[in-house]
Amino acid sequence: MTPISTIPAGFTSRRAATEYIESELNKRIMFLDGAMGTQIQDLRLSEEDFRGERFKDHKKDLKGNNDLLVLTQPKCIYEIHRNYLLAGADFVETNTFSGTTIAQADYAAEAIVYELNKVAAEIARDACRDVLKETPDRPRFVCGAIGPTNRTCSISPSVENPSFRNVTFDELVEAYTEQVRGLLDGGSDVLLVETIFDTLNAKAALFAIDTLFDEGIYERVPLFVSGTIVDQSGRTLSGQTGEAFITSVAHTEPLAIGLNCALGADQMRPFIQSMSSFTSSKVICYPNAGLPNTFGEYDESPETMAANVSGFAREGLVNILGGCCGTTPAHIKAIYEACKDFEPRVPGPDVRSKKLVLSGLEPLIYDDSSNFLNIGERCNVAGSRKFARHIINDQYEEALAIAREQVENGGQVIDINMDEGMLDGVAAMTKFLNLISTEPDVAKVPIMVDSSNFAVVEAGLKCVQGKCIVNSISLKEGEEDFLKKARLIKRYGAAMVVMAFDEEGQAVDRHEKFRICERSYRLLVDKVGFNPNDIIFDPNILTICTGMEEHNNYGVEFIEATHDIKTKLPGAKISGGVSNLSFSFRGKENVRQAMHSVFLYHAIKAGMDMGIVNPGFLTIYDEIPKDLLEICENALWNRDPESTDKLLEYAQTHGKDAVQKGEEEAWRSGSVTERLKHALVKGITKYVVEDTEEARLDKERYPRPLHVIEGPLMSGM
Repeated sequence: MTPISTIPAGFTSRRAATEYIESELNKRIMFLDGAMGTQIQDLRLSEEDFRGERFKDHKKDLKGNNDLLVLTQPKCIYEIHRNYLLAGADFVETNTFSGTTIAQADYAAEAIVYELNKVAAEIARDACRDVLKETPDRPRFVCGAIGPTNRTCSISPSVENPSFRNVTFDELVEAYTEQVRGLLDGGSDVLLVETIFDTLNAKAALFAIDTLFDEGIYERVPLFVSGTIVDQSGRTLSGQTGEAFITSVAHTEPLAIGLNCALGADQMRPFIQSMSSFTSSKVICYPNAGLPNTFGEYDESPETMAANVSGFAREGLVNILGGCCGTTPAHIKAIYEACKDFEPRVPGPDVRSKKLVLSGLEPLIYDDSSNFLNIGERCNVAGSRKFARHIINDQYEEALAIAREQVENGGQVIDINMDEGMLDGVAAMTKFLNLISTEPDVAKVPIMVDSSNFAVVEAGLKCVQGKCIVNSISLKEGEEDFLKKARLIKRYGAAMVVMAFDEEGQAVDRHEKFRICERSYRLLVDKVGFNPNDIIFDPNILTICTGMEEHNNYGVEFIEATHDIKTKLPGAKISGGVSNLSFSFRGKENVRQAMHSVFLYHAIKAGMDMGIVNPGFLTIYDEIPKDLLEICENALWNRDPESTDKLLEYAQTHGKDAVQKGEEEAWRSGSVTERLKHALVKGITKYVVEDTEEARLDKERYPRPLHVIEGPLMSGM
């Protein structure tokens, strides 16, 4: 089937038009139109004008439904487009900001959504064609405008029920699919997902767009994505920073990404600067005409706005400029004249080409120079009896406290698993992730959606606005199933963990681990087009010291396979569930802590990047008692067949309380420098004030208080 394609005036093919846009953006700054709503308000249309003949008997009031005017007042909309094009705009947006069934439900106009979008694109296309006749040297283009809807997928409308949502991801995808079909059938040259105050809504729109293109029904057109920073905090309404927002949508490879609405150019400048330095896409910016006055109107003149916006062009921050609320053709003309001769921004390298980039409310950037990434393990019903008890008993606030504690203890990613026979995994995952989004202290870090049931994985992906990690998929069910899931994960914009597991079973030795991982890597990179830096292999950390001789070398096999993967599969990362290693010593926590620390000490050297751990439950390698350290080293490297018995004997003779008491006595007998360092590493606050005061009074070693900060305190940090 040949994809549906409309060809803009002045071109022989859709591809030629796209190549022209891409080429022009490298040569000059291009220009978007200004506010549609401002121009419509100036028309002072009545309820009867909005209704027209067709909707004169409609059951609801229609005044204020600006999108409807493409059907009832098409000449007015055409003239607005034409005026903006003559003012200097290269792109005009369709009058479809509220063109979804969700937004049109307020007017009981859901049934006309497809028609509304198609006709809106056709009117804009007619204006572009006609203006091209007057200025044949400058082709003009239609941006299919896709607004955020009047609902939010990341925020509850109910203070009493923070996990409630009045719209789902699937409902958004369905609504956006219908809108996009109309926009493309009507001749849109670009799709513009704009005024994004909730990134999860935008991800639903982008999911719908990619699905339509991937089905081969439509020929691909360029994609512009524009977020909205709501105030000087530099965050969207749903809490993301600009960099986190970019990270969440970068998987769609937008031709341009940037900001619009909420702020004037002056207020928007620092956020455009930071986003410009973070993305390899072109940058689009269309601010309001200043901030609204007490009557909700915009007073910034075309000359003032042009002067403010020209700074963006002069500094090389932007590729596309336009206007949002309060702007008029006069504003666009002034911006065009002030900025048309400046060189466009030259994008920098793509940070994702060499780094794993994730996001919660804030971005997390990881590469080979980064420290080990701690993935908090306690929000797992299969691994934490306490967490499972809270979830099963519907004590979600108590479960949320565990997630908060994981972050406070150093978890940089939080693993969430709801695989328990007594649970509806989809419902539990959805509710818990919806609650997490209301807790900024937790939601700031990326989420790892962990399940062996892919339906639960998808439920999680539909609740997370950031770029998360899927844990996990494998070749267990064959290549077709593997590729299908991988393509879906890519469409959701997540990184993924791949288990060393194939149709023949779980890999145990070094060579099998690498063989399966290499096969998976080639399928993901070559067939799916997955970013290698977003591939995280779990070569299976298996339990040692079980009493079965064939298990004793499992630690060695993992470490050696890790080295092979890191040296032969560029970009790939290594993770694993660290607690699996010591599973046979459950309840003997002093031994387990030491085993984990010894394992991580060597696995990290071999290239292990991250691990699912309890970040508040790790012993510093250098602080493990020497006798226990020797036993653990021998156990890990399979050097002593008596290791299991020795570890059991140690656990029996060194009770948990005795170890803690001995450690406390030992560290308190050290110098004040050593005590402060130990307290910071361990998070012990009991003595920190008196020890800091003791250091401050030691004028010989620390002549000034600053020296205490730069000395033992910084050393501990």
